[in-house]
Amino acid sequence: MATSVIFNAELGEEPAELIRCRERDDGHQPWDRWGTYLSDRQWGTVREDYSADGSAWDSFPFDHSHLRTYRWGEDGLLGLCDEKGLLCFAPTLWNGKDPVLKERLFGLGNPEGNHGEDIKDMMYHLAGTPTGSYAKALYRYPQKSFPYKQLRDENRCRGRHQNEYELIHTGIFDNNRFFDLEVEYAKASPEDVVIRFTITNRGPEQAELHLLPTLWFRNTWSWGENRENDGNTPSLHLKEDLLVSSAVEGLGSYGLSCSEQGTWLFTENETNTQRLYNQPLKQPYVKDAFHRYLTEGKLDAVNPNQTGSKAALHLQRELKPGEIWEIDLRLRKYDTAGTTAQGSVESATITALIEQRRQDWQEHLHWVAPGLNDEDRAIHAAAAAGLFWCRKFYNWYVARWLRGDSNSAKPPVERWQTDNAYWRNLRARNIISMPDCWEYPYFCQWDLMFHAVAFAEIDPGEAKRQSRMLRQASYTANNGQSPAYEWALSDSNPPIGAWAALRIFMISNRRYGHKDYPFLRASLRELLLEYGWWANRTDRNGDSLFEGGFLGLDNIAIFDRRYPLKDGSRIEQSDGTAWMGMLSLNMLEACVLLAEDREEYTSLCERFVADFSRLTYALNSPSGRGYVNWDEEDGFYYDVLKRPDGSSDYLRTRSLSGLIPLLAVATFDAATVREIPSLDVRSYLNELAEERGAPFDGINHLGTWHRDRVLYSIVPPDRLRRILTRVFDEEEFLSAYGIRSLSKAYQKTPYTYQQGDDCATISYCPGDSPIAMFGGNSNWRGPVWMPINYLLIEALQKFGHVLGDEFKMEFPTGSGRELNLWQISLELEQRLVGIFRQDASGRRAFNGEMAQFQDDAVWRDLFQFNEYFNGCTGAGLGASHQTGWTAIVTKMITQLQRWR
Repeated sequence: MATSVIFNAELGEEPAELIRCRERDDGHQPWDRWGTYLSDRQWGTVREDYSADGSAWDSFPFDHSHLRTYRWGEDGLLGLCDEKGLLCFAPTLWNGKDPVLKERLFGLGNPEGNHGEDIKDMMYHLAGTPTGSYAKALYRYPQKSFPYKQLRDENRCRGRHQNEYELIHTGIFDNNRFFDLEVEYAKASPEDVVIRFTITNRGPEQAELHLLPTLWFRNTWSWGENRENDGNTPSLHLKEDLLVSSAVEGLGSYGLSCSEQGTWLFTENETNTQRLYNQPLKQPYVKDAFHRYLTEGKLDAVNPNQTGSKAALHLQRELKPGEIWEIDLRLRKYDTAGTTAQGSVESATITALIEQRRQDWQEHLHWVAPGLNDEDRAIHAAAAAGLFWCRKFYNWYVARWLRGDSNSAKPPVERWQTDNAYWRNLRARNIISMPDCWEYPYFCQWDLMFHAVAFAEIDPGEAKRQSRMLRQASYTANNGQSPAYEWALSDSNPPIGAWAALRIFMISNRRYGHKDYPFLRASLRELLLEYGWWANRTDRNGDSLFEGGFLGLDNIAIFDRRYPLKDGSRIEQSDGTAWMGMLSLNMLEACVLLAEDREEYTSLCERFVADFSRLTYALNSPSGRGYVNWDEEDGFYYDVLKRPDGSSDYLRTRSLSGLIPLLAVATFDAATVREIPSLDVRSYLNELAEERGAPFDGINHLGTWHRDRVLYSIVPPDRLRRILTRVFDEEEFLSAYGIRSLSKAYQKTPYTYQQGDDCATISYCPGDSPIAMFGGNSNWRGPVWMPINYLLIEALQKFGHVLGDEFKMEFPTGSGRELNLWQISLELEQRLVGIFRQDASGRRAFNGEMAQFQDDAVWRDLFQFNEYFNGCTGAGLGASHQTGWTAIVTKMITQLQRWR
C-alpha cells in the first residue's frame, strides 16, 4: 500500500527530501536500500544466546564480539548496511594502545553494572533524513588506552544507591585528549553512497591514529541449510584500487573506493575457535585477524591472496594538535561487465554532494518545523537524527533459534520450555525502530508506537510502516497477540497501537493535507485481532477488570504486579482496566473516522461504545465486586489488593498507574452523533444499569454534553479536578521538568504494606532504580518519563477542548495562578522541552552535574536523549540514546511553536 506524501503548496516550496520520500513510498526508487541500519550491539542479545539458563549477557559477552561470528546480525561503529543486512560497512579505529581495535561500542552487561546495562563510549547522532540521503554522527575516541577493566571493576563494586561510573569519570577525556570522528553518509543515488570521515585531534599533543574503513559480509553461510545464499561464501577482492564484492542475490555487486592509499587487509568473517574454545581452525583467516595484525604484529593473520568475506583499508597518521584528517570513500553498485565507472572520490565531487545533501536535510527540517529559534532547532534536529539512526536491521526466526542449526550442536532443550517458544512462528527480517541503538537493540512494542508518532511529522511513510510492523502475520501469535520485546515476547505492553494509528492519521492529514483512509483501515483490521486477544485473555473474573501484568511500568508498584503474593492475594490494577478503556475508545475513534469514508464502519462503533461503557463502569463502580479502584477519601485511583477470602484493601501509592485512567478520553461533536446514533451512550447506560442491577455509581458524566460536544471519559470531571490538584502540586507530581512517576510525598514518608509474609516499602526516588525488580535498569519511582507525560498532555488538551475556559485549575497547586487545561498542557510541554534547553546560566538539565558537559564548548551543545530524567534535577538517566520515545519532544517543540 503506497503511503505517498501529498505536498501542501500553502506551506512553501517542496523540499528535495520530500520528493525522495514520495519516490520511495510509491516504489519508484529504492531509497531505503542502504541506511544506517547496522546495529550498534549484537552481542549480549537473546538472539545470540545459546545457553541453557538464558543468560544472554554471559553467553555472548563483549570480550567474544571480535572473535566470534554472529548468527542473526552484525554490529559496528556508526556503520551502514543494506536493508537485508548482507553487506556491512563501518570505520574501525586504533590509537596504538588499546588491547582490541575499536570496532564497536563498549558497555557493561546487566550483571556487570550497579544499574543494569549501560553504554560507556561517547557518541552522538547529529543528522539524518527519512531516505538516508544524509546522515551524520560523532564518536569520541580516547587517545589513552580505553579503561575497560576500570569501568567494570568500579561499577561492579558500587551499590544501587550510588551513581553509575561513566567513561567521563575516569578522567580519560581531560585536556581534550581524544579524537573526534565525524562520520557522514550522503547518497548520490539509491545505490551510490559517498562517505566522509573527518577526524580531529582535540588534544594538546601529537597523537597516533589508525583508521580502517571496513567492508564485510554478514555470515549467512555457516549455519547449514540457508536460503539466503545457498551456503556459498561471498567474497571481496581487489580490482586495481577498487574493492569489489561478489554479487549476492537481491543486492548485486558493489565497489568501494577511497581517496587515500593504504594497505588492504583481508580475512574471513569466521569464528576464531582456537582462541575461544581451544579447537583447531577450519581455515587460518578468522574474524579477529585485523586485531592480531595490528595489536600483536601477526602479519600472517591476514590472507596474502587478498580475498575474503571481510576487508579493510589500513590507514595511519600522526595528527598534530588541532589537525584535521579528512578521508572520502564511495560505495557504489558495480557492473561486473565493467560498464559502470568505479565512482569518483575526488574531494571536490564528494564535497559538492555532501554540501547539497546537508542543505537538503536542513531544508526538510525547516519545512517540517518552520520558524524555530536556534536553540529549539538544535534540539529538534538532534532528536530527529536519533530517530533515523536508531532504525536497525533486525533478524530473528524463533523456530530456527529453538531448533538450532544443522551443522552445530543443538540448543539446550530448556529453551523449549520458555515463553518465547510459544512464538516459534515469529520471523523478523525488517528495518525496525529500536528504543535505544545500544542498550535495547531490539523491538519493544509500546516504545515503537511512540517512535511511530514521533516519525509522523518528519516522515509519515516511516511512521505508518513502523506502527503496523509488529501486527503483520510474520510477527503475531496464533491467538492474535503481537510480541512485546525480545526478552519476553509474551509480556503484555500497554495497548496503544490504536492510539498511534490515530495520531499518525491525524498528524499526516494536518501536515500533508491528505486523509490516508487505506492506512487507517489496514491498521484497524490488524488491531481488531489483537483487541480480541485483550478482551478474551486478561479479563480473568469476567467483570471487565484487566490485571494487565507487566504493562511496561517495570517497578512502579510496591509489589511485583505480575505475580500473586505468597498467600494468593492478587493485585487488581487501576491502569490495566484504564489502558483497555483507552484502547476501546481509540478503536471507536478510528471507526468514526473511517465512517466518513465508508458507511459500513458505522455499525462497528456500537461494539466499542458498549465496551468502553462497561470498562468505565467497572473501574468506577463497586457493583458485583464490593470494591472499586477509586478511593473517595484520597481522591485517587489505586491498585487494590484482593485477598483469597474475598476481602480487599487499597495499596495507597500515588503513582502514574493512578493517572492512566485520565488517558481514556475523547469527544464527538453533535453532527457526528447525529450521523452515528450509537455514539449517544445514554441509552446504552440505562441498559447497563438494568443489567447490573445498580445505578451508575460515578459514571453519570459519560455521554454528557459540553459546548455542543459529548464527553467520553473514564474519569468524571469532578474526579478530574481532585486528581489534577495532586498532579499539579510541586510537593507531589509536578516537577520543574514534567510530571513525576511517583508522588514526591513518599520522599519523607515512605509507604509500607504487609500482607502475610510479604512486606514491602516504596519511597520516592528521583534518579536511578534503588531496587533490583526487572533487573534494576529502569525506575518508575520518581523520575520523569517523556512518553507518559506526552499522553497526559494530550489528555489535558482533550478535556480542555470539551470543558472549555470555564474549567480552570491552579497551576501550580496553591500558587493562586489559574489556567485552563489547554494552557496548562503548554506549560507542561515547556517544562519537558526545558530539559534540553539552556537555562539562564547556559546549563542544560539533561547533562546533570558533569562540569565538562555543562561548561566545555566541545561538549555542551551535544545532545543525548535519555530513557528518563531525574524528577528533581532533570538529569538524563537510564539508556542514553533512547531517541525513540524521548524524540516525542519534537512534537512538543512544533506544537509550542504553532501556539507562540
